Amino acid sequence: MANERLRTALLERGTTIVEVAEAIEVDAKTVERWITRGRVPYRKHRFAVAKLLGVEEAYLWPEAMTPAQTAAVSETEIVTVYPHRWAVPKDAWGRLFASARQEIDILVYSGIFIAQDTGIVRVFADRADAGVKIRMLLGDPDSPEVAQRGTDEGINDGMAAQIKTALVFYRSLRRHENVEIRFHRTVLYNSIYRADDQLLVNSHVYGTFASNAPVMHLRKVPGGTMAATYLNSFDSVWDQARPVES
Repeated sequence: MANERLRTALLERGTTIVEVAEAIEVDAKTVERWITRGRVPYRKHRFAVAKLLGVEEAYLWPEAMTPAQTAAVSETEIVTVYPHRWAVPKDAWGRLFASARQEIDILVYSGIFIAQDTGIVRVFADRADAGVKIRMLLGDPDSPEVAQRGTDEGINDGMAAQIKTALVFYRSLRRHENVEIRFHRTVLYNSIYRADDQLLVNSHVYGTFASNAPVMHLRKVPGGTMAATYLNSFDSVWDQARPVES
């Protein structure tokens, strides 16, 4: 059976079979057999191809990954874990977003602590002007999901008010090309802050503020699946969200 995932990955990146073969030092016919006949390469070649194409090894060849291998690779995605969001060094947020060269994604209810940080908002503007695509997802202040989160945190209507306040802080940012903000109506189990291949994932815990919940710093690596899980989740929410009207 043909490996359509590998074929599609090559097409999306404009990479030819010959280019792959030359990059990983195998015969072009070997690469062709990986695609047309579904042959599974040796692990070193799987890793090299995944790195070259910027996708997960487990995505291209899921049948080749044992549970133990998947777990081992995923462990390397964890950079560090903070017991609380307030324990994340203040400059870590700015450094994360300033490192972006392609994408910045934010999925929150209000993320008011980010919106109120003029230094970070300035970084967003600089990155957007440099061609970085910025996608922000805020909770719809009129949604029952936001109302419920406000109740869960004990601030009731304060959650919707924070979202509206965040939009005020983002007013100048929204004028920049490459910046798009949407409202979502999703029950969030985590907030996601992403810059290219790095993520800060803030879990949500019932009855406590997000600032008091743990944060994982993840780095996407070939063959890993943890970061990809959160990135796929972000895309799912984005596709269902509605643009914020001017």
